[in-house]
Amino acid sequence: MKKNIKQHDDHSKPDPSVGYGKPPKDTRFKPGISGNPQGRPKGSRNVAAVFAKTLREKVVINEQGQRKTITKLEAAVKQFVNQAASGNLRALQMLVTFAREAETRENLSSPTESIIGEVDQRVIEGILRRFQPPSQLEGEE
Repeated sequence: MKKNIKQHDDHSKPDPSVGYGKPPKDTRFKPGISGNPQGRPKGSRNVAAVFAKTLREKVVINEQGQRKTITKLEAAVKQFVNQAASGNLRALQMLVTFAREAETRENLSSPTESIIGEVDQRVIEGILRRFQPPSQLEGEE
């Protein structure tokens, strides 16, 4: 397996246009011919598209004795909210954060009522304070 390597004659001078960032002209890409002729296959999707499609898929759940068909995203959100409601502190903190972000986005797009009212917000903050260890509460006051 021999490679075609051009050897310079002793009498020929080296090409001054060859060097760093300037490959020899015979090895450069020809005009109109891609350096990646196979390219990305048509129809292949990126991760974001696959993720979005997966979240839109339907699943059947059993809620209060009735079968319902909802998207996987709705099912995930329901599980997340149920964990927060059952006392999972981490899920509750994340839910409050998500609710605030959603409220901020909603207020930027159109001024409407907030997702969590002021009274509800104070109740949630009180619950979070009760779950915090006493060492953190002393440092805040």
